[in-house]
Amino acid sequence: MELRIRNTSKTYANGVQALQNITLTIPTGMFGLLGPNGAGKSTLMRILATLQQPDAGSIHLGAIDVVHQPDKLRQTLGYLPQEFGLYPKANAQELLDYFALLKGFSQRQSRREVVETLLRKVNLWEARRQKLGGYSGGMRQRFGVAVALLGNPKLVIVDEPTAGLDPAERVRFLNLLSELGQCSVVILSTHLVQDVSELCTRMAIIHQGQILREAQPVEAIEALNGRIWRKIIPKHELAQLAREHRVISTKLLGGRTLVHVYSQETPADFERVPPDLEDVYFTTMADLASRGQLADPKPDAAR
Repeated sequence: MELRIRNTSKTYANGVQALQNITLTIPTGMFGLLGPNGAGKSTLMRILATLQQPDAGSIHLGAIDVVHQPDKLRQTLGYLPQEFGLYPKANAQELLDYFALLKGFSQRQSRREVVETLLRKVNLWEARRQKLGGYSGGMRQRFGVAVALLGNPKLVIVDEPTAGLDPAERVRFLNLLSELGQCSVVILSTHLVQDVSELCTRMAIIHQGQILREAQPVEAIEALNGRIWRKIIPKHELAQLAREHRVISTKLLGGRTLVHVYSQETPADFERVPPDLEDVYFTTMADLASRGQLADPKPDAAR
C-alpha cells in the first residue's frame, strides 16, 4: 500500500498559503517530512488525518480517497499530533480501554486483550494503573502511540514526536516508531534532522508550503561526497568567509565558529568531511537562499 498526494494546496482565510501544489508518493515504511517550523508540515499532516480539507488536489491511500472518504480513512488511521490532551486523573489502562471502545472494540474480553497488548508494546504495562498526570513526557508520547495503534492502522502520522523528550526517552520512542514502519505507511513530520536520519528510508524537505527535495537519505548524502568542507574560524571572520565561499551552516564550538561550506573544488585551508543528512538539508536550504527565496537558511535544525 502507498499514499499518493497529488497537486495538493491549502490557503487559510488570512491569506497564508500553507501548501502549494504538493505532490508526493509515500510507500510502506518510515517517511520523513523535514522542514523548519511554519513550513507547512502540520497543515499537511492535518489534511492527511482528515482534520482539514485541501483547497485543491487529490490524496489516496491505496483505493481510499482521503478527501472524499474521510470516514473510511479514519478506520485505518493512527494519528499522534504534536500536542494532545489527556485526562490527568485517569490511568493508562482505563483511558486506553475507553479509546478502544470508541474505535469499535465492543467485546470486553477482546478489548482487554488489545489494551494489554498495546500497553506492553509501548512498555507501559507496569505503569498501567499510574495516573496519566504523573507520566513523563516520553511516557505520554508512548501512550499516544498506543492510542494511535488501535485497530492496526495502515497509515500512521506522527507530528514532531520527540520535541521535549530527554535523550533516553527519545531513543525508546524512536525504536518504537521504527517497528511500526514494517507494515504501515508511517509519516514522521519534524524539524529535527537527526530523527529522519536515524529512522527514515525516504524523505522530503518542505519549506513555505513547497516540496524542495524528495530523496532517499542515503543517496542524497552520497551525492555530496567530496563536496563538504569545514573550518574553524573566529566569529568576526564569518562575514568575509561567506563572501568567498558557499557557506551552508555554522556552529559555535569553544567560542569559535565551525563552518561547513559546499564546494566541488578544494578550498584553501579547509578540511574535507564526510557529509551527513544535515549537510543535505542545509545545502537544499542554501540553494533556495541563493535564489533570493529564503531570508535565513539556518532553520531550527541548525548544527
